[in-house]
Amino acid sequence: MTRPLLTARLVPYLPLGLFAALGAVLAYVWKLPCRTGGWNNSIQTYANFCYTDIYPLYFDRKLVTENPYFADVPFDKQVEYPVVLGEVMQVIAWIARGLAPPLEAGPAALDRAAAAQAVYFYDITVVLLGLCLVVGVLLMAAVAGPSRRWDALWYALAPAVILAAYVNWDLVAGALSMGFLLAWSRGRQVAAGVLLGLAIATKFYPLMFVGALFLLALRTWKWRSFLVSMAAAAAAWLVVNVPFMLLAWDGWRRFYVFSQERGIDWGSPWLFFERKGWPILGTMDPSLLGMLSLGLLCLGIAVLTMLAPRRPRLAQICFLALAAFMMTNKVWSPQFVLWLVPFAVLARPNWKPLALWQVAEVWYFFAIWLYLLYQDESSRHLGIGDDVYFTAVWGRVITILIMMAFVVRDILRPDKDVVRQAGIDDQGGGVFDRAPDRFSLA
Repeated sequence: MTRPLLTARLVPYLPLGLFAALGAVLAYVWKLPCRTGGWNNSIQTYANFCYTDIYPLYFDRKLVTENPYFADVPFDKQVEYPVVLGEVMQVIAWIARGLAPPLEAGPAALDRAAAAQAVYFYDITVVLLGLCLVVGVLLMAAVAGPSRRWDALWYALAPAVILAAYVNWDLVAGALSMGFLLAWSRGRQVAAGVLLGLAIATKFYPLMFVGALFLLALRTWKWRSFLVSMAAAAAAWLVVNVPFMLLAWDGWRRFYVFSQERGIDWGSPWLFFERKGWPILGTMDPSLLGMLSLGLLCLGIAVLTMLAPRRPRLAQICFLALAAFMMTNKVWSPQFVLWLVPFAVLARPNWKPLALWQVAEVWYFFAIWLYLLYQDESSRHLGIGDDVYFTAVWGRVITILIMMAFVVRDILRPDKDVVRQAGIDDQGGGVFDRAPDRFSLA
């Protein structure tokens, strides 16, 4: 490809990259009230709506002195994330230790040096996450294609994205997931598989995309491409996981044990049923209940895919599967919105339901910190109680169900799909794009 042609193809992405950088900066500015001293005071953190896991986990997971997975610390203090994310934290911790003053003798000096390291750790992490947001937006725009490139603005500047961007490290998995989708759309199955395997080794939710690929491979009979990508994904996952499985088994399995043993937590609809004491829904084992609910929803998605008069788009199935996973999970943290935004927009880029959902996500973002303030006797007057908090929980559920209903309608009536109305079949489908149906229950 000649340089002028390459430049002409890249120039349209420059404004989107700048908007994504603006979103990253706005997210950093939002956290400034805490960065200047509020992290050591949970009440101040919640009252300023600037909580982040990044700073406290630097201490709680012993990153200030230890290495994840290999740390000689109690099991409940080990890093509870898959290995790619854990090693991202490790590398940034090394850099922070090198930049900040060394730890000195004496409790006061030690505390000052450790706090300085933690601020470096936070700032460097934010730079990385900001870059991941920019990359994710550009990759999403490339997947959307020239006619719908500007849909990626939702990922760059959506209010809930700005508020939740730096709560945790989820943007790393977001960039890898968008990379997987772009590679698949360009017919690069090996690269798509490698990126998918790395995404699953970063955060677990990209595993839901395997089911979407399987269903469309079943419908089109494009098994070779599917199997090549799955083999590459498995190989990539094993390459980054096996060394830790062999050398640090307890540290490696912490994520899986924590996910299995974790009870119902903030944001989950199951918490509402538990607090209200509903029969079955509020008393049944949450892990079993969540798996049963997710299984039923995934079965419904599979039937829908096979019954649709026209093969659904890959982004539509990924969105439905990911939304089902989030709504049935035992925990639904504020930053999970980062998982869903790009797939929701690619599945159905209609501003009205997206805006309604953003309102619900923004309300939940504020509600969870107000609710946590209410849990402390000294700050109860600043917070909100159960009834108000659960309006935010159900607001998210209802608005996502509305978007899912529209996507289901578009699948059953492809003429209503705003993407396909422009003459596009499946811009992210890769080998599925314009592929004839080979197997269908329609």
